[in-house]
Amino acid sequence: MPLKALRERLGGHKLTTSFGTVTKISPTIIVAEGLHVSIGDTVIIVSELDGSEALGMVSEVERNRFFITPFRFVEGFRAGDKIYPNQTGMAISVGVELLGRVVDPFMNPIDGKGPIGSHHVEPIIKAPIAAMKRGMIDEVFSVGVKTIDGLLTCGKGQKLGIFAGSGVGKSTLMGMIVRGSQAPIKVVALIGERGREVPEFIEKSLGGNLENTVLVVATSDDSPLMRKYGAFSAMSVAEYFKSLGHDVLFMMDSVTRFAMAQREIGLALGEPPTSKGYPPSSLTLLPQLMERAGKEEGCGSITAFFTVLVEGDDMSDPIADQSRSILDGHIVLSREMTDFGIYPPIHILNSASRVMNDIITPEHFAAVRRFRRLYTLLKENEMLIRIGAYVKGSDKELDEAIAKKGAMEKFLSQGSMFKSNFQESVNELIAMMQH
Repeated sequence: MPLKALRERLGGHKLTTSFGTVTKISPTIIVAEGLHVSIGDTVIIVSELDGSEALGMVSEVERNRFFITPFRFVEGFRAGDKIYPNQTGMAISVGVELLGRVVDPFMNPIDGKGPIGSHHVEPIIKAPIAAMKRGMIDEVFSVGVKTIDGLLTCGKGQKLGIFAGSGVGKSTLMGMIVRGSQAPIKVVALIGERGREVPEFIEKSLGGNLENTVLVVATSDDSPLMRKYGAFSAMSVAEYFKSLGHDVLFMMDSVTRFAMAQREIGLALGEPPTSKGYPPSSLTLLPQLMERAGKEEGCGSITAFFTVLVEGDDMSDPIADQSRSILDGHIVLSREMTDFGIYPPIHILNSASRVMNDIITPEHFAAVRRFRRLYTLLKENEMLIRIGAYVKGSDKELDEAIAKKGAMEKFLSQGSMFKSNFQESVNELIAMMQH
């Protein structure tokens, strides 16, 4: 074939592979040049020494160079290594085959049960549900925990936060909700937690039963980027099942570790630290994740519970504060109640569900208000009662609160393996609050 004809047939086909070159490496950032890339593009770093590969994301672009945040640790790579564009981008394979499996943020199995074989591809980063396409939250979502079902009733498609210090019982409550909820699909994201907690959560909190559950894991020893995108990957899995018309329960532990991962990335890129060292990107990232949960018209719903680790039990922590402003309710766990032996230690007076009034009956709502009032009276006068300074008959309402103290504390307590029935919990509450 003549050379001219061959050239015409090949036309504009690109026969060479574009690549860039690493010019500088630090423990958290790789600097490279030679490629035209955009923020958010994924690239493959290939070691010239042994051919090993690592995935990275472009996080900053200058005129002649760009900065990559790696998905794994960079030991073994050096200046001169090649950078290739990743054609698949930030996407994962999802499908019903994920149910019952434990996976990493890229849906690779880590449970030793062999390949998964799902073929439907979903992007990890998506826009949240458009405001006008959100469905009204008008159905109760039972979680099988008396305190939540009775006093902090959750709606289908609601976003709630579980706020607690370390060692107060977040993981135990998470397990109770996953086991007790009626959701047909459950997606659990364990982000930035200790590796030891993963098998513990499966065996102790879930009783070893992963039926209809997908567990997405990025432990504390994973890179900041894996921890960050682990949360977004898990949300993409939940969105896939929502698009099939399912009501999905999404649980994430914890938002604080997720924000800390972004703090590491942001500070490495030179972002200015603000309150407690968090750069602005850590706070703007939270609504991008949380607003993807909810109820969408024509689809199913994602009812989400996000745990927030409150350092030093300080509820004014910037991540806790920002999360509270985005979520549709907050469940605060109290160390004081743990000390008194009340489990789950939900501080009912500091907790709230913003949609409860719209989804419960007037009779139920009246009982909740009465319970809160009597419980508040008990807490305000606790010291007087304990030292014997209060004289019975001085206050009729306080007398009623004292008489019902045992019943109220019993209502707030529940064994970790016990699953309550929603209507039975409501009936018990209404009966207790009748004069």
